[in-house]
Amino acid sequence: MSETGKSGYQVLARKYRPQSFADLVGQDAMVRTLKNAFAADRIAQAFIMTGIRGTGKTTTARIIAKGMNCIGPDGTGGPTTEPCGKCEHCKAIAEGRHVDVLEMDAASNTGIDDIRTQVLDSVAYAPGSARYKVYIVDEVHMLSKSAINALLKTLEEPPAHVKFIFATTEIRKVPVTVLSRCQRFDLRRIEPEDMLAMLRRIADAEGGQISDAALALLVRASEGSARDAQSLLDQALSQGAGETSAETVRAMLGLADRGRILDLFDMILRGDAAGALSELSGQYADGADPMAVLRDLAEVCHWVSLIRITPEAAEDPTVPPAERDRGRTMAAALTMPVLTRMWQMLLKALEEVALAPNAMMAAEMAIIRLTHVADLPTPGDLVRRFQDLPPPAPAGGPGNGGRASARSGPAPAAPSSASGGAVGGGPVAALARAPGEALAHYTSFERVTELISAHREVPLLIEIERTLKLARYSPGRIEFEPTPDAAPDLAQRLGQRLQTWTGNRWVVSVVGGGGAPTIAEARDSTRRALEERAMEHPMVRSVLEAFPQARITGIRTAEEIAAEAAAGALPEVEDEWDPFEDD
Repeated sequence: MSETGKSGYQVLARKYRPQSFADLVGQDAMVRTLKNAFAADRIAQAFIMTGIRGTGKTTTARIIAKGMNCIGPDGTGGPTTEPCGKCEHCKAIAEGRHVDVLEMDAASNTGIDDIRTQVLDSVAYAPGSARYKVYIVDEVHMLSKSAINALLKTLEEPPAHVKFIFATTEIRKVPVTVLSRCQRFDLRRIEPEDMLAMLRRIADAEGGQISDAALALLVRASEGSARDAQSLLDQALSQGAGETSAETVRAMLGLADRGRILDLFDMILRGDAAGALSELSGQYADGADPMAVLRDLAEVCHWVSLIRITPEAAEDPTVPPAERDRGRTMAAALTMPVLTRMWQMLLKALEEVALAPNAMMAAEMAIIRLTHVADLPTPGDLVRRFQDLPPPAPAGGPGNGGRASARSGPAPAAPSSASGGAVGGGPVAALARAPGEALAHYTSFERVTELISAHREVPLLIEIERTLKLARYSPGRIEFEPTPDAAPDLAQRLGQRLQTWTGNRWVVSVVGGGGAPTIAEARDSTRRALEERAMEHPMVRSVLEAFPQARITGIRTAEEIAAEAAAGALPEVEDEWDPFEDD
C-alpha cells in the first residue's frame, strides 16, 4: 500500500498476487492436500515448496502462514485454508509486517550466524500475538552446510508453536537431511489454458485491450511462470493506445513472425537456399534476432516431431488454427530421420551463433547447411538402396575366360591400414562390392592382419600374433596350429569377425601340426638377428665395452631412416650412421 500511495501504481505481479488458495492458478494437487491436512488438523511442522520461478512458492508460504494464524472477522476462528483477509493477522501478513511471521532470504543470509540470530535465538519464545510463529526461508538451498546442520535439530523437533516453510528453485541442492524433515510440494508449471484465462482476467480488470493472439505470445514466452506472464502483460499494456496486437507484442519480445518462421522452415526442407536466405534477411531487417529465428526453427522442428508421434500435440491453445493445420501437413509429409537430423543441426547452429563474432553470418551459414542436406538421403535410405541392388554376375562367366569379374574394370581395394584408405573402401563400397571381389583382395594372411588392425580389434590382433601358427592360407580359408596358451574359441571368433567385415563366409580350422612360427616369434627372430649383426660391428663393441650397462633399444637401417624422413615422420639427417653399411 505504501508503494501504491507514493507512486500511484503497483506492478501487476504484486497487485494480483493470490491471497488465498482459491486464487492460486494451476496448483490443484497441492491445494487439495493442504485443505485436507487443515481439515483433519494434521498440519506439518515444516513444508518445502519447489518449482521454477514465478509459480507461487513464496506466495503459497504466506497463504499457509495466514491460514495458520487467521482468527476470522469475529476473532474466534481457527486454522483454515480460507483465510478471511480481514483480521489483523491476515492484514499484517499480507503487508509483510507481522512480528510472528519472519521471512528470511537465504541467498543473502547464508551463514550460521544468520541462522543463529534470526531463527535459533528466537525459536524458543512464544509468539507475540499470533497462534504460530512461522519462519519462511526463501532459496533455502543457498544456506551453508554449517547453517543447515545447526538448523537440523530444531527442524526435527521444533516447539509446538513454531512452523517452518522453505522455498527453493533448486531442490536437488537441498540436503536429504532437510528433505526428510519436511513435507514436500512440487509446484507445477502453469498450463497454457490456465495462463491465458488468468491474463485475460487481469487485462479486463485493468481495462486493457489486448488480442488473444498477443496473449498467446505472452503465454509462450513466460514458459509456465505466472510472474513472468504478468510482467510481460504489464509491459504489453503500456505499449500504446488502442488494442495491443500480436505484431506489437512480437516486436516487444524481439520475436519473428510465427507464420514467416513456418515459411522459412518449409523453404529449408525444400532445399531452396536462395529463398531461405532472402526470408532470413527480411526477418532480420524487420528487427528479428538471428538467434531468436534459429531458436524458433528448433521449436517448430520439435513441435512437428511431436505432432508426427502424437497428433494430439497439435491441439495447443497458444497456436492459431491456421498454424495447427500447417503443422499437421508438415508432420504428415516429413519423416522422423529428417526431423531428427534437422534438430541436431539446429542445436549445433545455435552454439555457433552464440560464439560467432557476427550472429547474422553464422545464421546464414547454418541455413545454407540445412538447405544443402535437405535433398540428401538418410543413412537408412542408403542401406535400403544397396540392399535392393541386383546381385552381381559371378566371376569367370561365359565369354571372359574365367580371368575377370563380370564387372568392368579392376576390383576395388578393401580398406586397410596398408592401403591408407584406398579408393573403394568405406561402408558404402563394402555394401556394393561383389563377394568374389571382397575375397580376392586378401591374397595373403598379412592382408587379414591389416584388416583386423583397420577395425582396431587390438586384443584379437595381439592374440593372433602370439598364439596362431599359420599352416595353410587361401582367400576365405585359414588353417592354423594353436600354441599351448591359445584360446579354445580363437578359430570361431576369427571366422565370425572376418565374415562380418568382408560379408563372406570364412572357414577357419585348427590342425595338429605343421604350423609356421607365430608373427611375434618371427618378429623376435628378426630382431635377434639384427642385434647379433650389430654386436659384431667394431664401433658397437667399443661402445658396449665403454658402457657395460648399455643395451640396444632399437635398430634402424639407412633405408628406413630415409623412408621416415620422406614421409615427414622425422627430419632428414645427413651422414646417418648405418651399422650394416660395411656389409
